Amino acid sequence: QVVLSRQYGSEGRFTFTSHTPGEHQICLHSNSTRMALFAGGKLRVHLDIQVGEHTNNYPEIAAKDKLTELQLRARQLLDQVEQIQKEQNYQRVRRRRRRRNHR
Repeated sequence: QVVLSRQYGSEGRFTFTSHTPGEHQICLHSNSTRMALFAGGKLRVHLDIQVGEHTNNYPEIAAKDKLTELQLRARQLLDQVEQIQKEQNYQRVRRRRRRRNHR
């Protein structure tokens, strides 16, 4: 299932937040021919992947939602609990898959 597909010219940038737990694959394709790359052309890719609740910009969230310091801290703690639950669910699914594959 393709969650996100983007096309760019010589440069591009995007941010994506997945709301689905589990494994994700990142596939990159170039429309340049192999000969152009071997003839001195360059293809540069920079991936900055962040996972977990620490990817949230809490000062921005606080300003946008007009949260007090206590409300913001509560939001951070709830995000941490949610992240722990997602990780536990992910580990459960991995264990089930491993058991199925070893039968």
